[in-house]
Amino acid sequence: MSQPDAEGGGRAIVVGVGLKMYFDPGETVAWSTAVAELARRHEAIVSGRVSLFVLPSFPMLSAVIGVFAGTRVAVGAQDLFWEDRGAFTGEVSGADLRQLGCTLVEVGHAERRLLFGEDDEVVARKLAAALRNGLRPVLCVGEKARGGVQDAAASCIHQLESALAHVDPDAPAAPITVAYEPGWAIGAEQSASLDHVGAVASRLRGWLDAHPKLAGSPVIYGGSAGPGLLTTFGDAVDGLFLGRFAHDPAALEAVLDEATDIT
Repeated sequence: MSQPDAEGGGRAIVVGVGLKMYFDPGETVAWSTAVAELARRHEAIVSGRVSLFVLPSFPMLSAVIGVFAGTRVAVGAQDLFWEDRGAFTGEVSGADLRQLGCTLVEVGHAERRLLFGEDDEVVARKLAAALRNGLRPVLCVGEKARGGVQDAAASCIHQLESALAHVDPDAPAAPITVAYEPGWAIGAEQSASLDHVGAVASRLRGWLDAHPKLAGSPVIYGGSAGPGLLTTFGDAVDGLFLGRFAHDPAALEAVLDEATDIT
């Protein structure tokens, strides 16, 4: 998935929705159908001013890809394995995700690190697998504990550097999407503050832009993100990575309305 230029100039605002494991199959199809209808009529998406992506659970990928066919909404997976083929019971190949029609994949989420012990090496191997299979990584970075901007930025930049450790240096340019999600803000009542997010995102953008193959990669914010936040953050970030606040399609529409207003 690319971050296309919006009609009339300027880069699109990136909005992503990760469904995690909240919805059952029927709920997933119902939600996707409502969002697909929204995508077909909402000016922000139709015009390309917002680039929307959705990450459903593995069992629902084919169905959700079908629901969004003919829209400008990209569909991706919440995870992948670092090998494409082999005796890896229960894992999912990036090659298969690509064949299904996925265009992006989430890598390095804080829950994967916390619950399943994924360390920097695992994240790096998964990110390399994503790029190898033509999937745009949505790379999640974020500090674990609340603290100052300097420590937060240093932690995130370390995660960026380590995540790219296995990428072929001779490979063509492959922009990524960086989702800045402070661990302490995930599931919290409120998001991190504008001053904190803006300062960390600025340093992440600077690091990305210093690497020619990554220059222009968007930095979006996640962590209790919902309606009202795009207006608050303005151009401090390139978009939002939504979770539970987007489970109501009306709330997602409110975010798209904000994007229309600020672009």
